[in-house]
Amino acid sequence: MKKYSEKAKKVLDALLDKYADEGLQHIEDINILKVQPFAHLGSPVEIVKEFGGRDKYLQAIEMLEKLIYEYKQ
Repeated sequence: MKKYSEKAKKVLDALLDKYADEGLQHIEDINILKVQPFAHLGSPVEIVKEFGGRDKYLQAIEMLEKLIYEYKQ
């Protein structure tokens, strides 16, 4: 996680909270970045840029999902 900015880490933390509340399906949808608590972190475009672009954002989500699955086992 050291490779992410503080803002990107806040997004990942918020995604974990959303996962805990609503399940995996919701964090996979990039439109989740349009609702709270993400909206106060910036627009979806700004948030994705924090990760280095859409592809790297999606890679971060895949990594997060992998960590969730490993933790659950």
